[in-house]
Amino acid sequence: MKAVQYRTVGEAPEVVTVDRPEPGPGQVLLKVTAAGVCHSDIAVMSWPAESLPFPLPLTLGHEGAGTVAALGEGVTGFEIGDPVAVYGPWGCGSCLMCAQGKENYCLRAAELGIRPPGLGAPGALAEYMVVDDPRHLVPLGGLDPVTAVPLTDAGLTPYHAIKTSLPKLTPGSTAVVIGTGGLGHVAIQLLRALTPARVIALDVTEEKLDLAREVGAHETVLSDADAAGRVRELTGGLGAQAVFDFVGAPPTVATASACAGVEADVTVVGIGGGAAPVGFGVVPYDAAFRAPYWGSRSELIEVLDLARAGVLDVHVETYPLDRAPEVYERLHAGRVNGRAVLLPHG
Repeated sequence: MKAVQYRTVGEAPEVVTVDRPEPGPGQVLLKVTAAGVCHSDIAVMSWPAESLPFPLPLTLGHEGAGTVAALGEGVTGFEIGDPVAVYGPWGCGSCLMCAQGKENYCLRAAELGIRPPGLGAPGALAEYMVVDDPRHLVPLGGLDPVTAVPLTDAGLTPYHAIKTSLPKLTPGSTAVVIGTGGLGHVAIQLLRALTPARVIALDVTEEKLDLAREVGAHETVLSDADAAGRVRELTGGLGAQAVFDFVGAPPTVATASACAGVEADVTVVGIGGGAAPVGFGVVPYDAAFRAPYWGSRSELIEVLDLARAGVLDVHVETYPLDRAPEVYERLHAGRVNGRAVLLPHG
C-alpha cells in the first residue's frame, strides 16, 4: 500500500510503498478515506535527531477517518464497513485521566511508550492504518469524512481550549482568536455557536482574514506590532475576557498577553515556541495562562455532534496522497487556507 513517511531527519516526507498492516488482538484495521495534514507534522520534522522520541521511518497523519476493514480477535462494537473517525491522543485507558476519557492527559503514556498515530505510531497518511483499540473510534454518523476528519484535531483542540473559558464568555464579553488557519477558523465558529461573545480575529494576511470574516468573526485585525493596541481600542481599553493563540510563536504570545483584560484567560494552543512572562504587575490582575493539549474522547463526540447540527463548516482543500510532499510545502509557506485533506483512495 502507499504511505507518506518521514524517513530521514531533516529531509522532506516521501510517498512510499509498504506492506498493508494486519490488526492484532483487540485492534481494528481501517481503510483510510481521508487524512488531515497539520502544522504539528512540520514541527516534528524540524526536530534534530537527538530530540526525536521515536524511531524513523514514521507514517505521518494524526487526523484520520475511514471504514472498518478488519477486526482483530476479541473486538466488538463495530462491523466491517462502519465509517468512523479516529480519536488521536491515545492513552493507557486505565489511569485516572484515561478513566475520565482524558487520554490526551494520560499519566502513563510516556512510561509505556504510547504515542498517537502519526506522532510516533503509524498514522493515517496511508491507504490503511491500524487503530490500537476500538475505544479510539467514533462513528461518523452520516458526516462526510472529508470535512469531518479535520475535526479530530482542528475541531477537537479548539473546542477543548474554548470549553474551559465558557463561563467568562458572557454577553458583552470579547474573545480574541490569533491565527485563523486550520484550527483558528474552526475556533471562530465554535465561539459563535457556543457563546454570545464578540469575536476579534487576528492574522497576517487579508486573505486569511477574509476567511475569518466568512466564518463569523465580528472584527478582524492584521496581526502585527499594533494588533494589541487595536484590540484595546475595540474593547474600550479593557482588553478581552479570553484570548486563544493558535500560533504560539513569541510575537503572537506577546500579543495575546497584551490583549488580555482583568481575570482573562490566555490560552496558548499553537506550538511555535513562544512563552509568556507571568507575575504580579506583569499581566492583568488574576489573568490565567493555559497551554492545553488536544481534547478528550467525550469532547470529540461533542464536536461531531456540533458538526451534525450544522454549526461547523470546515474549509478544506483536498489532494491525492501522491501530492503529500507538495502539500507540506504549501502548508509551511502559509499557502493553505483552512485545512488540507489527503484522499488515499481518491
